[in-house]
Amino acid sequence: MYETITSDGVTIAPGVVETLVSYAVHEVDGVAQVKAPSISDSLISALSKKHPAQGVIITAEDDGQINIAVHVQVFYGFQLQVIAEQIRAVVIETMEMQVGVTVASVDVFVDGIQFPE
Repeated sequence: MYETITSDGVTIAPGVVETLVSYAVHEVDGVAQVKAPSISDSLISALSKKHPAQGVIITAEDDGQINIAVHVQVFYGFQLQVIAEQIRAVVIETMEMQVGVTVASVDVFVDGIQFPE
């Protein structure tokens, strides 16, 4: 986990970036929730100093690019591959336009499906 991101002289806290990513992913049709993974994953993340409180994990590379992992639950009836592609696209666009950093990768984890009641 990184402490901050610096882009063109502006320092951005991790929580801000996670919130931007989470908000953007919520706009994708078919996404029910952006949420932290299971308790065991959260425990492992806590021990490794990664805190996916919002279901978003961001790591920085030495060259300044970032890697993003997004944990989501989706609504039943949507194509998972299509949702994942849309999530990748919106995350990359959000990070490049609003934060000014290059995204090396976006990994999407579908942790659950919500069915209609």
